[in-house]
Amino acid sequence: MRKSKTLARIRNNETVRMCCLGHFVPAFVKFAAHFGFDCIWLDMEHRNITDRDVQTLLVHSHLHDIDIMVRPPTLEKTRLYRYLEDGAAGLMIPHVNTAERTAALVDAVKFPPLGDRGLDGAGLDADYFVHGMEGVETFLDSANQETFLVVQVETPEAIANIDRIAATPGLDGIFVGPGDLGLRIRRTKTDLTLDAAFEKVAAACVRHGVAWGTPVGTPEDLAKRQAQGAQLLNHGGDCGGMLNNLRTSAQT
Repeated sequence: MRKSKTLARIRNNETVRMCCLGHFVPAFVKFAAHFGFDCIWLDMEHRNITDRDVQTLLVHSHLHDIDIMVRPPTLEKTRLYRYLEDGAAGLMIPHVNTAERTAALVDAVKFPPLGDRGLDGAGLDADYFVHGMEGVETFLDSANQETFLVVQVETPEAIANIDRIAATPGLDGIFVGPGDLGLRIRRTKTDLTLDAAFEKVAAACVRHGVAWGTPVGTPEDLAKRQAQGAQLLNHGGDCGGMLNNLRTSAQT
């Protein structure tokens, strides 16, 4: 199966260069790969992309050798691992507040002994069964090592549970969602601050050997999070790129 650039970067203690895609634009996959990105965050929590279009984008990611991390609109077990069968390098699950939910997600998307993912062996991830059962056995040997699970922490509850979440066997990464987390900090009675939340996540991930990250908006923000140890850093995407391009064009 294809090797994950995201996991290779994490294992080498390097920054994963990530950008976000929320629409069906196959050319974006080529553009991102061409400009040296390692991973595309495909957002389906807030965007509507059909299953067939997702499959097409995932095929393009294999063609151009770039990871796609799907943020799915569901927690249904079979749908989650079907994204992996269709070629996703990883999954990022939003609004994960507890270690119990994290463990259930590991169970859904990892093969034994880590989890209980169902085996097909005829998807893009296993080369469509062209090598028969021998190919499936080879695929099983590497599947858990070359696909990744990231959970998003976006509430004060998640931050309170961050040490137990980070300690979950089979978890590969934690992603701080500053938009939702900041919203909940502002609108609930809590002493938590965003800065403190980032510090708690960074410390827990160091303790348990888990990668972490967040979206960043500027080079200065990128450097700040790198200094805290973040590796999964999203900078850029289709929505912001189109807005900036049109804003610049309108001013000329």
